[in-house]
Amino acid sequence: MLIKVCGLRDNFLEVAALIPDFAGLIFYEKSPRFVGLNDSEILKQKISGVKKVGVFVNASEDYIFDKVLTYNLDFVQLHGSETVEFCEKIRQKIPVIKAFGISSKEDFLSAEKYNEVVDFLLFDTKTSGYGGSGVKFDWNEFQGVDIKQKFFLSGGISLEMLSEIKTLKINNLAGVDLNSRFELSPAMKDTEKVKQAINFFRK
Repeated sequence: MLIKVCGLRDNFLEVAALIPDFAGLIFYEKSPRFVGLNDSEILKQKISGVKKVGVFVNASEDYIFDKVLTYNLDFVQLHGSETVEFCEKIRQKIPVIKAFGISSKEDFLSAEKYNEVVDFLLFDTKTSGYGGSGVKFDWNEFQGVDIKQKFFLSGGISLEMLSEIKTLKINNLAGVDLNSRFELSPAMKDTEKVKQAINFFRK
């Protein structure tokens, strides 16, 4: 099970030292975990064994690739209403994760047309914002849905849910996305909780 820790900023190196598979930096100004105008050399560092993911919401191609170069990103996560064509264009230069908010089975249908133009899908809880809500969606919605692309499960995941996730029989479930339930405050992760999650999936 791949482990993605998203919304990093204030203790990036401490979390990166735990070697999650993916580390997410948010470049969406309305997020409380927004990287901001932070030109810290710390956030630009490449970490051996960790893929850095830049999270964007309806950003321009120029803005995305400026951040890709500045922060040495390995992946781009598109969390807005980006089109298939836009995802395909970005993926010509860098691997792409496309996020979708889920509240019913119908929401999975909108993701299907992206299967061939992304490297991973990500299923989060549908809210008026764009992720980081700390709210879990009903995983029963996966029943009867045939997901043909690898995906991350997101949306209010906590330590207490990890045992259940390990038992889920969902086609192409590749990893978990950990965020708000693994932090002390927005963008300040609880490294002990993150460590426990990593140990749980790797033991």
